[in-house]
Amino acid sequence: MFARSLTKNLAKRATQVRNLSIHEYRSAALLKSYGIGVPNGDASTTAEGAYEIAKSLGTNELVIKAQALTGGRGKGHFDNGLQSGVRLISSAEEAKDLASKMIGHKLITKQTGAAGKEVTAVYVVERKYARQEAYLSIIMDRKNQSTMIVASSEGGMDIEGVAKTNPDAIKKFPVDLVAGPSDELATEIASGLKFTDEAIPKAADTIKKLYKIFQEKDATQIEINPLSETVDHQVLCMDAKFGFDDNAAFRQKEVFSWRDVTQEDPDEVKASEYGLNFIKLDGNIGCLVNGAGLAMATMDVVKLYGGAPANFLDVGGGATPETIEAAFKLILSEEKVSAIFVNIFGGIVRCDYVAEGLISATRSLGLKIPLVVRLQGTNFAIAKDLIENSGLQLHLFEDLDPAAEKVVELGGKL
Repeated sequence: MFARSLTKNLAKRATQVRNLSIHEYRSAALLKSYGIGVPNGDASTTAEGAYEIAKSLGTNELVIKAQALTGGRGKGHFDNGLQSGVRLISSAEEAKDLASKMIGHKLITKQTGAAGKEVTAVYVVERKYARQEAYLSIIMDRKNQSTMIVASSEGGMDIEGVAKTNPDAIKKFPVDLVAGPSDELATEIASGLKFTDEAIPKAADTIKKLYKIFQEKDATQIEINPLSETVDHQVLCMDAKFGFDDNAAFRQKEVFSWRDVTQEDPDEVKASEYGLNFIKLDGNIGCLVNGAGLAMATMDVVKLYGGAPANFLDVGGGATPETIEAAFKLILSEEKVSAIFVNIFGGIVRCDYVAEGLISATRSLGLKIPLVVRLQGTNFAIAKDLIENSGLQLHLFEDLDPAAEKVVELGGKL
């Protein structure tokens, strides 16, 4: 989706930003609780449940949508050969049949790659006919330390494609972080969506309510595509994607109870339990660091000397022997890892704690691949003594370049 593309390049290189995503049916329920229009419908984790929902809607004009946290579901396909995760249907029996072929199967889209995402539920809704389809999102505007509303009258399609072929169709509106959009701004945005005069006030009201959700639920992104005016001039959110700030989990307990860990990488889920930021990459040099900036510098210097990072793993400022061992287990879960590079600056983290963790993990895991350690900072002398007297083959350095050169030499170049 377009809002995500604004930061995707940073996401490839920087920290793992744990912004919670929720399923479409959860998003629809949240929108409805704020008085925002959505098509009538419900979700089920069983084919029989999908049948009952379709019957209860009292119409033969229906849509069934596979629930998996990926974009491009309509153009995707399943591991069993079924085409499209969004289907128009005309009976409860058809809902049951398609649900049985979707639930529990992998939906493969451009975003998921060949691995796909398991469908955990289906969302059955009444079909609504749109007179006009628009796009609207609310995102963080970090440059101005505020928020921004992005809107386009060309919704209901690949918005990234619109951005490339007709960038003038996409409008950006700065919004005061605390005050939110004024009545005038909401009306201005709504007026640019090519809705009828009858629908513009409803769209403006929807925009203000969406911003209220954004504030009250600690959202990092709200994306509606399409935001539609129906033939009877209703304004409905036909599809919604939300992101929520993981740092707000303590005060957004209900929202975070909607997390579906089956949609996430198991190793990344495990990492989050220890407060680690972990992202798999394609190389062979496992990297364990503290701090996002240091992580990027580490990956760059590994590449400089001809190596390729196997992961991004940031232990943050609270590294302990326990978290170090957990980090090692995550790195070693990848068979292609041929060497591990530990690069810790002990400003907040104590170097002796790191050394204790490295020694413990090396012994308990029976580490058989080379381990290069570059430490600097608090209690370095103690850490150096611990490592040198451990009896283990740990290669200790104080400077980054020789350490990186050594780990690539020992691990091999790709």
